[in-house]
Amino acid sequence: MIEKIVFIAPDEKLADKASQVISELNENIEVYQGSLSEGLKRAIQAVEDGANLIISRGGTGNLIKRNLHIPVVNLETNSFDLINAIYKAVAYSNNIGIVGFESLIFSIGRISEIMQNTFSAKITISTIKSQKEINKKIVQMYKSGVRVFIGGQAVINATQKLGYDGILIESGKEAIAETIMHSKHILEVQLKEKEKAEILKSIIDFAYDGIFGVDKNGHITVFNPVAEKIIGVSAEKAIGRPVDDVVENSRISYVLKTGEAELSEIQHIGEISIVTNRVPIVVEGEVIGVVATFQELEKIQKVEVQIRKKLFLKGHIAKARFADIIGNSKAIVQAKEKASQYAVVDSTVLILGETGTGKELFAQSIHNSSLREDKLFVAVNCAALPESLLESELFGYVDGAFTGARKEGRAGLFEFAHGGTVFLDEISEMSPKLQARFLRVLQEKEVMRLGDDRVIPVNVRVIAATNRDLYNQVEKGEFREDLYYRLSVLRLEIPPLRKRTEDISMLVSHFIEEKGTRLGKRVRDISNEALEKLVLYHWPGNVRHLENIIERSVVLCKRKEISADIIMEAMNGAPDFLNEENSNSDLMIASKEGVIKLIEYETIKKVLKETKGNKTLAAEKLGISITTLWRRLKSME
Repeated sequence: MIEKIVFIAPDEKLADKASQVISELNENIEVYQGSLSEGLKRAIQAVEDGANLIISRGGTGNLIKRNLHIPVVNLETNSFDLINAIYKAVAYSNNIGIVGFESLIFSIGRISEIMQNTFSAKITISTIKSQKEINKKIVQMYKSGVRVFIGGQAVINATQKLGYDGILIESGKEAIAETIMHSKHILEVQLKEKEKAEILKSIIDFAYDGIFGVDKNGHITVFNPVAEKIIGVSAEKAIGRPVDDVVENSRISYVLKTGEAELSEIQHIGEISIVTNRVPIVVEGEVIGVVATFQELEKIQKVEVQIRKKLFLKGHIAKARFADIIGNSKAIVQAKEKASQYAVVDSTVLILGETGTGKELFAQSIHNSSLREDKLFVAVNCAALPESLLESELFGYVDGAFTGARKEGRAGLFEFAHGGTVFLDEISEMSPKLQARFLRVLQEKEVMRLGDDRVIPVNVRVIAATNRDLYNQVEKGEFREDLYYRLSVLRLEIPPLRKRTEDISMLVSHFIEEKGTRLGKRVRDISNEALEKLVLYHWPGNVRHLENIIERSVVLCKRKEISADIIMEAMNGAPDFLNEENSNSDLMIASKEGVIKLIEYETIKKVLKETKGNKTLAAEKLGISITTLWRRLKSME
């Protein structure tokens, strides 16, 4: 929203003074002159031209406020302005009459007694409600003895026509400046409120659930697109109508009356069954409306079936072992050694690492090296399930716990994994409500099913993982501090691929063999130039990213060896790949020297493997002398 403020001054003096103040404040505010109806015309034109706030004074301001829908700020008459006007008036007479609209009279009422005593004058105050009353009031007051009149421009114009003395109340620069600053603040608040309203509207309009809201009288105020689709009525036709005329069996009137929420209720709309929540909006103890959210029952059931299938298709067996984690770099060897130490104890482990570093591989390896290796390994992704479904999956439920629950109830995954290991991936995405319940499992070694009041003892080891800074979430209040310390009894950080580039060659060889076999391709090797490009890249997606690139390269490759051109094609679209190809030449030269040594090492190792350790035969194949081979082997060691 572009801020545009317009100042409508009832008189020429105020217009000139406002222009001076605006210039001194370096503000972009247009000033127009016009009293009462003329001022209203100016204001209407300003709004048509894009104004979103009007500043004016007295009766003109009140008239504009009654006729326009945008904020109108009245320039209030302060004590200094009144004192100045009365000081000028006593020069004409001690019998003074002040005529004005309600806002002016209210300001004068606070100080009139003080002014009468200070100036030894008789001050008569008269309130007018419209321009038509001005002449009548002035004449009546003159007959009662008033000889000089104080007021706004309309009052002064009337006194001049009647031949009486009049003093115009002039606003000071300070009052004008203060009003401008106040107006700017109003626009800032208005903009923030508009932004909040737009965000809320977007959330409602694009929500997966159908949503409608009603006011305290039961009339619809909100009706989102999903509600339109399910109920079969457009928002245009629904908003403003009584809810019972639009939605069948809504029970909104009952919730408005009792203030009691109704959750997970089955409701029938024609031939469609929905699961709905009706929640009262309560402000200071009074129910001022109701919000209803709902989904089609059939869709909920389909989603639940799909999620359960995905969850259980993954199985509950840990397949990976430490030997399956490829790499000889110092970083990965240290991580494997630490994980091996953690495996022999039963404490909770928190695995930290970027996406694609292999956190679940380490979790499975820890389980398979522990005393629980013959028990279940249950893996759950906390970000993959909605809160309600994740809660029932982890803790289980009893008959009648919620609509659609099995009659016999169901054991949760903590019960199911009794004696084994539960791996909670993306633990940072667990809601605060579930964090509290999960903390009880860690502290008390017991669970309580949904809808039940008895506790069930469980013996599970928990391994959690996240790619986010969990402690930072604790500081922001997004993750429980007590749960964080319970989880991080043992911490394991998995190094990103860019910090273990010496492992890339080994990983590439492994993936070429694995993908070639699975895809039925005869690719067996990669050129030195192609490998160089892979080693020099920073791999934001880590090992998983590398694996995907090799699979793509194997598919694209028509020969037995992957060339640099194939890698360039496979890497097309990878973040910063082309930028890194054109990076600093000195850095590239240094990096290439390291790559050449790495490639040389891998080549010698490969040939020695082919010759079954026969160094003389290996030297012949490599085209170097036996002495050179010995020297290279010595250097490699």
